[in-house]
Parts: sequence; C-alpha cells; structure tokens
Amino acid sequence: MSVFVRLCIMMFLQFFVWGAWYVTAPNFLTTIGFGASDIGNTYSVGPLAGIIAPLFVGMIADRYLAAQKVLGLMHLVGAAVMFYATSQMSAGAVNPNTLNIIFFIYMLTYFPTLALTNTVAMKNMTDSKQQFPYIRVFGTFGWIAAGFVLTGLSFETNINMFYMTSGAAALLGVFSFLLPNTPPQTDSKVTLGQLFGVDAWKLLKDKSYLIFMISSILICIPLAFYYQIASRVVELVELPIGVTMSYGQWSEVIFMLCIPFFFARLGVKKMLAVGMAVWTLRYLLFAFGAPNSTSSMIILGVVVHGICYDFFFVTGQIYTDMKSPEPIRAQAQGLLVMLTLGIGMFIGAQVAGKIELYSTPEEAVALQKKQAGNNDQIKAIQENISATGDDLEDLNKLSADYFNAVDLGNGIAVAWEPFLASHSKFTADLKIKNDINVLQKENKQNRKIELQLIDWKTLWSIPAIFAGCVLGFFLLTFKDDATDEAAETVDADNSCDNEEAPAETGLTEETPAETAS
Repeated sequence: MSVFVRLCIMMFLQFFVWGAWYVTAPNFLTTIGFGASDIGNTYSVGPLAGIIAPLFVGMIADRYLAAQKVLGLMHLVGAAVMFYATSQMSAGAVNPNTLNIIFFIYMLTYFPTLALTNTVAMKNMTDSKQQFPYIRVFGTFGWIAAGFVLTGLSFETNINMFYMTSGAAALLGVFSFLLPNTPPQTDSKVTLGQLFGVDAWKLLKDKSYLIFMISSILICIPLAFYYQIASRVVELVELPIGVTMSYGQWSEVIFMLCIPFFFARLGVKKMLAVGMAVWTLRYLLFAFGAPNSTSSMIILGVVVHGICYDFFFVTGQIYTDMKSPEPIRAQAQGLLVMLTLGIGMFIGAQVAGKIELYSTPEEAVALQKKQAGNNDQIKAIQENISATGDDLEDLNKLSADYFNAVDLGNGIAVAWEPFLASHSKFTADLKIKNDINVLQKENKQNRKIELQLIDWKTLWSIPAIFAGCVLGFFLLTFKDDATDEAAETVDADNSCDNEEAPAETGLTEETPAETAS
C-alpha cells in the first residue's frame, strides 16, 4: 500500500471518528436525562481540550516518540475511554456530570490527534502545498461517511453511535502503527512561550488584525449553536439526521475549491463579511423553518455551512498567514485556533446551553425526564429477559416431545411438566417484550411532542441577531490592509496575477486550523 493511500485512510478514519458522534450526540443524550445545560457542558469539554492539546503535542508527544506511534496510542486509549462511556450510559440511571467528565477525558485523547495527523501527513510528502489538500479532503469524506452510516444503520438517535465511535477509534489506533515512520523532533526545542504564541500576540497591536480576532472569537459563539442543536431541528422535521447533517460537509468541499476564485475578486474583508452574513441567514432559516417544520429551509440552513466555514475560517487562516512574518506563522495559526475553536467555542457552548434552557418550557423538560425514566425501565427489563426466539425454539421442541408422548401413550406426565413451564415462561416473555414496545412507542411520541414544544424561533433568532451584530461591527471597523499590501507587492513585482497569491498563501503551513470540519 502506497504512502499516499495510507495517509488518505488515516485522514478518513480521523474524521470518521469525530463525525460518528459529535453532531448527533444530543439526539440520544437528551433521552437519557441530559438537560440543556448538560449538553452545553458536553460541547464545552472539546474546546477546553483544544486549548490543552497543543501543550501535550508540542512539548511531550512528538519530542520523545514517533508521531504515528503517539497517534496510535492516543486513539487506542480514546477507544477504551469512549467504550467506558457507553457502559456508563447503558448501566441505568445516568449522571450527566460524570459522563461529561468522561467525555472530557476522551477529548483530551482525541484533540492531540488532529495535529498529529497533520504532522504525519506533512512530513511524509514531497510537496505539502500540492499534496496536502488532496489528503485532507479525505477527512471531510470521512465525516460525510459517518453521517451516512449513522442513518443507514439507524444509529443516529441511540447509544450505538458511541459504540461505532469506539470501534472506529480502535481501528485507527491499530492502523496508525502501519503508517510511515515519523521520528520525533530532536533538532529543535520548543518553549512554553512559543506554544502559547507569545510572539504571535504582538500581531494584535495591528488594529485590523485585532478587530479580525475579536470578530473571530465572537462569531464562534453562534457557531456552537449549530454543532450542539441543529441536529435536533433535523430530527424535528423528520429528515434522516446523519445524511442531512453531512450536506454541510459536501458544500464545504465545493466551496473550498472556489476560495481562490472568490478571494481574488472579493479580498479579505468581503470574504469574511460574506461568511458572517450567511451565518445570520442560516440561523434565520432555522428560526422560521423549525416552528413550521419546513424541511426545505432546514436543509438549506445545513447546506450553507460550506460558505459559513470556508469563507470565514479558511479566509481567516489565509489572512493570518498574510499578516504574520515567516518565523511566527505557525504560532499565529495556533493562536487563532486557541482563541476561536478554544475560547470562542467554549463560551458559545455555554451560551447555547443557557439559551436552549430558556427556550425549553417545563412541559418539554418533563417529557425529557419521562423518556429517561422509560429508558431506565427498559434497561431493567432487558436485563431479566431471555431472547424470545430461543424460548420459542425450546417451546416447539418440548411441544413435539409432549405430543409424541401422548401418541405413544407413556411418559405423558413427565413431558407435560417441562412443556407447561416453558409455555408459561414464553408467554411471560411475550408480555414483557410487549411492555418494552409500549414504552418505546411512548418515548417516540413524547420525543416528537418535546421537540415541538421548544421555542425554536426564539432559540435561533438570538444567534442570528448576534451574528448580524458581529457583522456590523466588523464592517464598520475592519480595514482590508493585508489585501492592499499584497496587491501592491504583486503590482511591484509584475510577476503573477491576483488570483495566484491567495491560493498559494492558504496552504503553506502545517496548522491545527486546517483540522476543523
């Protein structure tokens, strides 16, 4: 198997693992006792791990062990942690705080692997500028594939999504040891100051870059609403959750290819502004589409994820690269990730949890608790019941023995007793299984009512208005000086056209920012 193929498989599995649970988790967790604040905490642990992860990778992991070995160990440990989380979910009454701590531990194992996959890929290419995009796009395909599998196997609203995550992580953990050897970096010493981007902080003295960074942090607040709430809107309108949510990644691939074209014609400011404007549009589509269960508006709101993400975050990475001197570009990209996908998303997750709680009436909360109670009851019943198929097989066999005994005229009493006992057990099991079906049907009905009771218009209008305010602040205060400087350089050199410069700038460094989906 060639190096290129192995790297593509690595990237595919890396994001398959993430996509297998990250978007659809609330569709299950809210049925086992998780409230809005609990979901907010679930989506806060990732950003916290994202802040801590660079310290581990930069100072310990790839300084003492080969990167592919660390990648494998992290995923194997993560698989075990996620499997433990599923055992806690299936054990009966669930404590959301305990489970969120386990999720935090899992994310501590996962987030370092985002940078490690980039490291393994970059160091085993002959031309990273040309080859990395083709390898990285398999990560997006992995996320999409996870959505299709979730829908195809009906895992998108039950615990099986976490089993699938654990299994995929274990597979990638084993496969990582088959990746090309990527020895530790022993030729340079990274300081704590470099990991925290001390030199990159100086870029904030530039007014335009400071405004860009403030806007980036702020726009991540409404971004959190999409990741932790949008899948339940898809469930509300009864669309296939996994497949529908993957439309956002399909559009991400398409618009990623269009960035050089639009960048050359719009420049930094207009590109960023379009991304934020579409963010506002997306949440307005959810705000008006959800209350009326308008599927077309919900689908469109998911599809424009490609514009929201690519036009803002990818353009932001390019802008950061343009503004940063060569020696600190990696630091600057790391700082961008830490402040946006770390601090910004953490704040956003907490805010989204509070807004969801505000928009959820007591009746809906009561239905959530009722579903959690029913699920506990179902688990208790299932622990004490044997498979109906086995009972039926035993019953048929004993029935044949009994009637044979009758025909022969002997041993009737001996044959009758086990037949009667088996028949009674079989009948009891059928009744219990019917009780389970009744509880499951009740849960399905309660889930539908619960989602209908949520004040979706208020819930989505708040991030829409907030994104609009961030857009207004950005348009009034940001000056696109980087594009002007680049244009002046191009005119002076007279050696390339305006379209080539931004395309080359976007993929020159190994940056954690490229790992987000």
